[in-house]
Amino acid sequence: MKIVFDHNIFSWQKFGGISRYICELGKELVNENSQNVSIVAPIYVNQHLKKASKLLKVLGFPIKKIRKTSRILRALNWTISWPIIGYLQPDIVHETYYSLSRIAPKNTKVILTVYDMIHERFSEQFSAFDIKVKAIAIERADHIICISEQTQQDLIELLGVNPTKTTVVHLGFSLISESMPSKKIYKPVRRFLLYVGTRGGYKNFEGLLRAFALSPMLKNDFDLICFGGGAFTIKEISLFEQLGISSSIVRQVSGDDSTLASYYKSASAFIYPSLYEGFGIPPLEAMSFNCPVICSNISSIPEVVGNAGLMFNPSNVESIKLAIEKVVSDSALQGSLIARGQERLKMFSWQQCAQETLAVYRKVLA
Repeated sequence: MKIVFDHNIFSWQKFGGISRYICELGKELVNENSQNVSIVAPIYVNQHLKKASKLLKVLGFPIKKIRKTSRILRALNWTISWPIIGYLQPDIVHETYYSLSRIAPKNTKVILTVYDMIHERFSEQFSAFDIKVKAIAIERADHIICISEQTQQDLIELLGVNPTKTTVVHLGFSLISESMPSKKIYKPVRRFLLYVGTRGGYKNFEGLLRAFALSPMLKNDFDLICFGGGAFTIKEISLFEQLGISSSIVRQVSGDDSTLASYYKSASAFIYPSLYEGFGIPPLEAMSFNCPVICSNISSIPEVVGNAGLMFNPSNVESIKLAIEKVVSDSALQGSLIARGQERLKMFSWQQCAQETLAVYRKVLA
């Protein structure tokens, strides 16, 4: 079977869960399932793809990200990719993100992964154009892969998609402890809580901050480290001051996978306060490094985390505070969450994700 992944996500996402997913899926389809896989991304900024190019057939070359030209870059990539994909004549084109126009040849089946319904649930945080493009991409696809049952239910409810056009395929996780060099281990000066990823809107970082500020114990005994997501904004710094949180105990850091792994290993707990997630890989990553997980009790998060995390109501600051205090002050509970996390991880792997995705491809071709 000839499978092509398009350029979309790789044109603008330097790091991130979606691009990691496509790269891991592609590697498994090639290495474990012996499929003919190409990623057509003529000019890309993605670092996951740069690493994966040693194992995958990537038709393209990397450049440094230039934010102001990301739309131009995507348009250029589409123009270059269209004849290349036509020449390859794939059986399947798996679109990596939402786009306005079809890039697959006429008789090729189109698969689209829908990661969440955040655009529709939090429409005020996105442009009307982006929401329209997503709807067009969903309509165009021959079949849709949803990364959680929650995403599938929301897709059917909000856009009226026929359930028979959808299949749930859970994601895996990638940060494996044994693969990380020991020199990257982070040695904290104080105990700390770990937050990973972007911080705006539905990610509810502000809710976490307010919960942290409410607790004298947390402010006195713990730092709050935010991995990724870019430097703190002026608005965030102003909020620190309003809440009486010293800038010395709330810090933003960045780095590669091995650096992130070292933070997971050293953290007292990982906090995931989102108001909505389509799946959520970071809790699984935290579990793989024996880091206790404290997380929201809504959307797809319980579907992924199960009983391996202590959950809170993300809309209730007091609930967030109490959950964090409970875990960091109870070593027996920490041990229980870690043990349950190791069991939970057995339910998710890129191998299983690839096998189930391949079954979708075969079903559509049949």
